[in-house]
Amino acid sequence: MDPGGTGTPIFARMPPTGLSIRGSEMNQPRDHREPTPPPGPVAGPSATPSGAPVPKVDPRAARAAVEAVQRAVGRTVVGQERLRETLLLGLVTGGHVLLESVPGLAKTTAAHALASAIGGSFNRIQCTPDLLPSDIVGTQIYDAARGEFVTRLGPVHANVVLLDEINRSSAKTQSAMLEAMQERQTSIGGAIHKVPQPFLVLATQNPIEQEGTYRLPEAQLDRFMVKDVLDYPTPDQEAEIIRRLDAGVFEEAVRAVISLDDVRTLQRSAAAVHLERSIVGYITHLVAATRDPRRWLPPELARYVEVGASPRASIAFARAARAAALIRGRDHVIPEDVRHLAHRVLRHRIVLSYEATADEVPVERIIDGFVGALRTP
Repeated sequence: MDPGGTGTPIFARMPPTGLSIRGSEMNQPRDHREPTPPPGPVAGPSATPSGAPVPKVDPRAARAAVEAVQRAVGRTVVGQERLRETLLLGLVTGGHVLLESVPGLAKTTAAHALASAIGGSFNRIQCTPDLLPSDIVGTQIYDAARGEFVTRLGPVHANVVLLDEINRSSAKTQSAMLEAMQERQTSIGGAIHKVPQPFLVLATQNPIEQEGTYRLPEAQLDRFMVKDVLDYPTPDQEAEIIRRLDAGVFEEAVRAVISLDDVRTLQRSAAAVHLERSIVGYITHLVAATRDPRRWLPPELARYVEVGASPRASIAFARAARAAALIRGRDHVIPEDVRHLAHRVLRHRIVLSYEATADEVPVERIIDGFVGALRTP
């Protein structure tokens, strides 16, 4: 739908040359340029997996759709600009997001507002040690009136799913959820049930309370495209929260400003964003550097790294960088997009030693060391 609430999808009147939106809905980006022909396959796919042509990227239309969603979410989420950007990255790429913070930093509010802003369904799953896989994916129950078993789909079958405190659920339940994330489907009674598209999972972790939790293995952490760590709001932002609470702003439902079809168009457009070979090389060399820390880091930092990032990090960098460029109104990726995403893409993929924990060395310091050691293209 359009930001004005007319009920017409933003991209509904898309011309053959690209996406379309009213110019009054956004400002022209300063660094806009016409798309350049890709030098090779790394520049972006020419067709979707189904064989349909990928639309040309219209940065102005994409930026307008993104800003409409940001404004809608911003009505109920004060501050937390990086959280809103992270959610959009997950939405536009179709990847999943891991959020770490203390309670009360608007994670649930933001997820619910995002689902409402795109006209999608939303489910929240509170993870507990006694949560079963069937509580998430669904199960079959016997209908005595019909004399047969019927399938009841679980809460994972929604456009936006919030897994609250995922590390409180058992390893078996975590595995069932991560399978649904990876395969985009669930299996109940031998039948396959596809999850709706778009499909975004936001999993949260509480870093304070570790008693009674089940730590996510590195192989499962790797399946989250990005991990973000949220900070407290500023005093001025907390004052704004109280002001909006008193004014009843939070009681107003967030209305849809774009449609699910618009989201799918954004996803196809993100896949077509131009990615230069030099930036692909920058991404792969950055990820490879994490596997050889003694070559790139000072000895006092290199000793803290046990395991580097897998090729999934390179894939996540490419997808997230394309989405970041589209969100900023560009049809091409620049090196700053990669550097801007380094913490979120790598922090859950680099395994540090126990010595790093004892010396209170944050993984972000290690990542900054790798970024600073490599030459920017």
